[in-house]
Amino acid sequence: MHTMSTKTYIPIALLLAAISMLAHAQPSPEYPRVNPSPYYVVDADWPTMPPGMEWAAVPGVTFDKSGNVVLFTRGNPSVQFYSPEGTFLHGWEDRTGSHHIAVDDEGFVWTTDTIRHIVQKHEADGTVVMTLGTDGVSGEDATHFFKPTDVDFASNGDIFVSDGYGNARVVRYDRDGNFIKAWGSMGNGPDQFSICHAIAIDSKDRIYVADRNNARIQVFDMEGTLLDSWSNLMIPWGVCVDDEDTVWVCGSSVVTWESLPPESKVLGVPPNDQWVARIDTTGKMIELHAFPKGKDGEEKPGELNWVHCIAVDEVKNLYLGDINGERLQKFLRKAGE
Repeated sequence: MHTMSTKTYIPIALLLAAISMLAHAQPSPEYPRVNPSPYYVVDADWPTMPPGMEWAAVPGVTFDKSGNVVLFTRGNPSVQFYSPEGTFLHGWEDRTGSHHIAVDDEGFVWTTDTIRHIVQKHEADGTVVMTLGTDGVSGEDATHFFKPTDVDFASNGDIFVSDGYGNARVVRYDRDGNFIKAWGSMGNGPDQFSICHAIAIDSKDRIYVADRNNARIQVFDMEGTLLDSWSNLMIPWGVCVDDEDTVWVCGSSVVTWESLPPESKVLGVPPNDQWVARIDTTGKMIELHAFPKGKDGEEKPGELNWVHCIAVDEVKNLYLGDINGERLQKFLRKAGE
């Protein structure tokens, strides 16, 4: 019985052409090995904590008027001061409702407490000189907050509070603590919030609000008029403004509610990743830095785990505080080539 061959024959001319091409093939180019963009390297030896002091969740960080780093933690002491080099200076208070922290132009330290529903103004030694809200009582009026999250100040000294987890508004007081106005409601429309999580004000008195569950930064003037909305960039957890009026945001990439556990009430918890963005006043993202996400209880230096707060010094070094990672880390800025 005759069977057909299944062999495939390559024409000799085609084979010779392929050999010629291989013989004359150019080597792969040598790409320039340069770092075109700024990047960050962790300072693994920063800070030096006193013996016996232990880390806890760090939801807040800022600077005092001398350039010292002031962190707000859920440990004891809850307010801690470090030199830029990382030397512990002093600390005070013990609380569990710690959230964001701020220092005003006169050097007073302001803390927000999501459990006691208050915002407090302190001397540098911790002495309380003003309390906004009613201690231990939630509400939504001129004298009550519901889990306030952050505070910052306009150029005239007016006080702006993001309020917060329970309420969905920004509250304005004069520098003496007298109520002026409030704006915002629960929702995802313009002027609405879903977890009004952090607030920062630039030198032109533009107010940047981290609208966390809505995955956007909303920009207002002092009267509460909406100026802009930066959507679809990331889920913002913390926000600050540097001395050049660029806005820095820490958080994570945008996810859907369907991708989260059914019991989740906060978008991006747990986060997929850890991001820091630098954004100009028009809403253009001019830098994006991704950091490795650490595993609970096994975080290595340079990894972040539920990054919650950010501060940027005059040379653009970053100070980033974690919730699950339970630490504050300093990242040194390296220039691109």
